[in-house]
Amino acid sequence: MEHIAMILRKPPYGDINAAEAVRHALGGVSGEFKVSLIMTDGGALLAKKGQDETGTGFTNLGAALKDCIDMDVEVLVEQSSLMENNISEGDIVDGVRVASIDEIAQLLKKADSTMIF
Repeated sequence: MEHIAMILRKPPYGDINAAEAVRHALGGVSGEFKVSLIMTDGGALLAKKGQDETGTGFTNLGAALKDCIDMDVEVLVEQSSLMENNISEGDIVDGVRVASIDEIAQLLKKADSTMIF
């Protein structure tokens, strides 16, 4: 089974990158690919529980992220990105795994394809 790693670096509300990353992750797993969605930098904000998109003009992505988890997308958030965005591990969505930069590097090394959002 081909493994696709998707890296989300942009915050969830402000442009379409987060929505596209989630959409592509769902499409990949539906197409029977192994998919890893890696949130880093501002993308770590997608991992936060109780997101408030009010006033952004964007759709809340919390339900779509839960769909990814429920469909067996491996969802990870980079540890130092949590700290940079003032998010504690207790504030992240259930099913999102905190990973070190070294773990993520190893995952990317093994992936067949990588997409960056």
